[in-house]
Amino acid sequence: MINQIKTDGKARMEKSLEALESAFAKLRTGRAHPGILSSVMVSYYGSDMPLNQVASVNVEDSRTLLVQPFDRSMVQAVDKAIREADLGLNPMTADVIRVPMPALTEETRKDMQKLARSDAESARVSVRNIRRDMLGDIKKLVKDKEASEDDERRAETDIQKLTDDFIKAIDTRLAKKESELMEV
Repeated sequence: MINQIKTDGKARMEKSLEALESAFAKLRTGRAHPGILSSVMVSYYGSDMPLNQVASVNVEDSRTLLVQPFDRSMVQAVDKAIREADLGLNPMTADVIRVPMPALTEETRKDMQKLARSDAESARVSVRNIRRDMLGDIKKLVKDKEASEDDERRAETDIQKLTDDFIKAIDTRLAKKESELMEV
């Protein structure tokens, strides 16, 4: 039963790490990256669709994204969606859409760094909440006499080690993202 709790907790912690990765992918560095446009929704025949379902997004060069709608009649709608996504991007439209990445100013880089730190802190809080839930479940098992106090202490040690590992992974990813953001 304790192993089940640990397995479930580890899976939840991994999901927190994945959520952090997707949040970091949306933060703009100086380079073009298709993940920047992952939050863009395009109005497609009356319903909103994610950009990646109505167009292919590729990196043309280090500072430009190339967006090719699957349906040529969607070029204007995709252009409009990118402009209205509040990403600070100004696409150039022809038969394909080129999205140049503006150079980041020092102030913008610091703002992005603050956002990255905030996302990392949210992930840490999530991991700690999962640890709290796991420990609570184990205490309940001990209270219901389904596990011994020795099992509880061993599990607490294992859970703390698991939590420390995930916090360290979050910190490592944050440091990497901060260094990417501060590259000129």
